[in-house]
Amino acid sequence: MNLEIDIEEPWPASADWADLAERAAEALQESAPELANPRLLASVLFTSDAEVHVLNREWRGKDKPTNVLSFPMLERGELLALPADGPPEMLGDIALAWETCAREAEEKAIGVDHHAMHLIVHALLHLAGHDHETSPEDARAMEELEIKTLAHLGIADPYGDHHD
Repeated sequence: MNLEIDIEEPWPASADWADLAERAAEALQESAPELANPRLLASVLFTSDAEVHVLNREWRGKDKPTNVLSFPMLERGELLALPADGPPEMLGDIALAWETCAREAEEKAIGVDHHAMHLIVHALLHLAGHDHETSPEDARAMEELEIKTLAHLGIADPYGDHHD
């Protein structure tokens, strides 16, 4: 999987957000090998709460910002059937909101870099057809993939010790 990454203000230049996104995607491919297809392309936009608010209102009918949005462009079956040879195939788009991500990281007493990596992993799983809102079993399966991927990155279980 390849990423197209765009970093806008107010994301601070003090961190390498593009490298962070690449590392998160690379680690996820070990936990979710269907994402290792070299044809796959996903866009990641690091942007503001204001921009995510607009996207959330326009595309989801929710008039508020959120931490991350994902816009899948392939159905899960299409992803799983996609051969490795051929032209690039757009998996989908992701948008992360700085102010919400930074606030949530502070509330959780974790680094914003770790929180952003978790949100990228979470959003990429949504692009791959995983959904934590369909059933408790689906939520648990998605969380387990996130936990496994974040462990590869040296990041603690974001859901707490209830998974031990």
